Amino acid sequence: MSDPSIRPHVLMMSEITVDGKLTLKRGASSKILMKHMAHETEILLHKTRAECDAIMVGSTTISIDNSFLTVRLVPGKSPLRVIPSSMAEIPLHANVLGPDAPTVIAVSERAPRERVEAIRAKGADVVVCGKERVDLPALMKILREEYGVEKMMIEGGPTLNWHMLKHGLVDEIRLIHLPFIVGGEDTPSLVGGMHIDSEDEMIRLTLLRHYLCGDNLVTEYAVCYGE
Repeated sequence: MSDPSIRPHVLMMSEITVDGKLTLKRGASSKILMKHMAHETEILLHKTRAECDAIMVGSTTISIDNSFLTVRLVPGKSPLRVIPSSMAEIPLHANVLGPDAPTVIAVSERAPRERVEAIRAKGADVVVCGKERVDLPALMKILREEYGVEKMMIEGGPTLNWHMLKHGLVDEIRLIHLPFIVGGEDTPSLVGGMHIDSEDEMIRLTLLRHYLCGDNLVTEYAVCYGE
């Protein structure tokens, strides 16, 4: 696990079906399933955003969902929006490039200069960290030291979730369980990435609490690296 003193405390939060899926099928927006969350759970999601200094999602999620990532259902300030995109592939019409909240786009050194400049022209900060792809541990250090981010939430897809967990950058996981089964061999699940070879590689969790929020079950876990 990375040194928590030089990075934000990170909470991964996601809705998830009974069979562990995030969407109806590959390429579908997660907003389709989120429409079926209880109103109380929607409030919990926005309350969590308001309690965080930053919120992170991947560039694929932005391309599919075009989310605002702002606080809307409760009082509170919208967090800093952080989008890792190694090649600066953020649509210039994306809502996260709007004026609703500040945004940081993290790119690699390979990102085309014209894309980087176009994003900066929209008013977002662009942070270059990593040669071939965004160096997530380095990005976490920058967010902590240069942006003052002490607590961050991830509403990521399977790729970002896997990379954050692989690098030991997630401290807690909060899951909103939706009472549906959607199936699909290639339907995105909570964590993607490479297959593991043995149970020794499993990332272990400790259940902290579970409760009903409206009619949705919510479970909260601590991530236990190396235990």
